[in-house]
Amino acid sequence: MPSHIKKLTALSVASLKKPGLYGDGDGLFLQVTVGKKGAVRKSWVVRFRIPGPEGKVRNRRGEEIAKTFEMGLGPANHVSLQTAREEAAKAKALAAQCINPILHRDQERQKRAEAVAKAVTFSEAAERFLSAHEPSWRNDKHRDQWRTTLATYVEPVFGKVDVAAVTVDHVLKVIEPIWQTKTETASRVRSRIERILDWAKARGLRSTENPARWRGHLEFTLPRQGDLKKVKHHAALPYVEMPTFMKRLRARDGIGARALEFTILTAARTGETVGARWREIDLEKRVWLIPAERMKAKRAHRVPLTSAALAVLKPLRLDRGDDDFVFPGLDMKKALSTATMAKTLATLRDDCTVHGFRSSFREWVSESTTFDGPTAEAALAHVVGDKVEAAYRRGDLFGKRREMMEAWAQYCAAAARISKRK
Repeated sequence: MPSHIKKLTALSVASLKKPGLYGDGDGLFLQVTVGKKGAVRKSWVVRFRIPGPEGKVRNRRGEEIAKTFEMGLGPANHVSLQTAREEAAKAKALAAQCINPILHRDQERQKRAEAVAKAVTFSEAAERFLSAHEPSWRNDKHRDQWRTTLATYVEPVFGKVDVAAVTVDHVLKVIEPIWQTKTETASRVRSRIERILDWAKARGLRSTENPARWRGHLEFTLPRQGDLKKVKHHAALPYVEMPTFMKRLRARDGIGARALEFTILTAARTGETVGARWREIDLEKRVWLIPAERMKAKRAHRVPLTSAALAVLKPLRLDRGDDDFVFPGLDMKKALSTATMAKTLATLRDDCTVHGFRSSFREWVSESTTFDGPTAEAALAHVVGDKVEAAYRRGDLFGKRREMMEAWAQYCAAAARISKRK
């Protein structure tokens, strides 16, 4: 029940501090509350009833009684007494017409949001999406790919279209021409459009379903990519050629050669190597601890450092700080470009990729050693098995992996040892 029933004044609204409901008449109340730290909060509330069956509920005895609805009109420090009275009168007038003022307000807000959306193009929405998400992405290459694909394929087609007006026809006009010829690119472009449109809907910039959604939507319009062509894996160097290749690689000078050698010896991903900082490396304990945010599976990964890997690192340490990159680019404050390793590899072999050396390592484990599969998969930081299996396999097989990586390093150095004997 309200604490007062007489009309409020601007002065009384400003001076009231005791918690309670203070009536102004015609269903309008000033609600006063006090927070945990003694802060007084004041807000406007209007109570109303809606005629007819929709405005009635049953009590415990099964009797139909009128239901009282309550709608907030905003804080008193932002909404004046006069404005609150006007808004309360509007709400009561709507209720008298059997229109729920709360639903009516929500609908009006939706209309205003859609009106605002008409002034936001897809490209503008994409830029806002990128600004919000780029800080969480692992590397510059990923950021560049997003911007490049959007600029190349989407911008010319519907970049200037209102984000609320993007339809399935727009999406198909972008991806259909490249769906069969540039399969992987088309898939990524579709996914990126979908994410931007989902973001736009969450921000109230559009209200309809996502026209770029695959499941239950585009999957019925476009052929499955698996039916178009087989997945092309990263070209890998046959493991039997590794000793000879490593001898040639070690003869090369330059930071790109050392980064590639280190990547091979640790079976790491390219991004993990170029992003490594000295704070992740413990030369005494012979461990490289890659933080979760830099890993594909978002889980921290320990890498045992072999004598060969340490031989690559120690000359690079010198007076470098813990925050410095292990493999810096021309600008010592920036990481080495992934392209540098690729270019170094191209001068030695043009039929394989840097990432493919992980496959070379895995094939060597399977074909030439007695190390088990789980140990090899742990070395590659692969997530294997289901959640139940993962719950039981909580260790990272670090001891076994150290032994395996030493054997891998020795195998890679075999040609060099033979050469020295001769």
